[in-house]
Amino acid sequence: MSDNLYLSLWYPNLRLAALPDKLASVLGAFAAHGGEARVYAATVWPVGWSEAPVFQRVYGQGERGAEPAQAIEDALELLHDDYAYEFQIGWTLWEFETAPGLDPRWIREPRLVRVIAFGPLFDDGAYEQEGHIRVDFGSDAAFLEEDAELNSISARHVEENVRQLVDLTAAVEKASGATARLLWSELGESLAQRLAARLGMEN
Repeated sequence: MSDNLYLSLWYPNLRLAALPDKLASVLGAFAAHGGEARVYAATVWPVGWSEAPVFQRVYGQGERGAEPAQAIEDALELLHDDYAYEFQIGWTLWEFETAPGLDPRWIREPRLVRVIAFGPLFDDGAYEQEGHIRVDFGSDAAFLEEDAELNSISARHVEENVRQLVDLTAAVEKASGATARLLWSELGESLAQRLAARLGMEN
C-alpha cells in the first residue's frame, strides 16, 4: 500500500524575511538531483488550507517554467506571518508502468513535487510540526514498487530512486542550512523499514 512521503526542514530563529533565501536554496538543489531547474507553479495560501489562494500562477513545464528566484519574488511579494507559500517543481524518477494491452515496463517519469514554506502563524503555527519548509514528494510507490517483480532490473531502478531521494535530502539540508530534518509519511511508517521488509520478503 503506497503512502505519501514528506521531508520537513527546520531552521534556528528563522525570521520571515529569510524565507526567500531558504526557498531558493531548496528549489535550487533539485536540478542537480533529477529535478527541473525551473518552477512549474506558485501558490500563496492565507491563514489555513481551507482558505482560497490569494495568489496562483502556473508558469509551465521545462523551459516555460520560471526561474526559482522569479517565482519566489512573485509569490513572496505578499509576505505575511499567516501565509504559506507553495511551489511546484518537476522531479523525475523510475516508475513501473502497467497499462492494458502493454507489457509492464520501467520508464523515467516526471512528477510534480510541492515545496511549501510556512509563515509562523499559518494554520496555528503548523511549522512546529511540519517544518519551516516542507517538501511533499507525493506517493512513495516509486521507492518500493510493490507491484513489480523484484528482479535485478527492478532492484536497480528502486535503488536508483532511493539514492536520488537520499542525495536530494542531504543536498537540500546542506544548501539551506537546516539544523533539523525529518523524512516522514502520512501513515507514520518508516520508508527504510518498509524497503528492508520488501527486500527481505523477496530474498
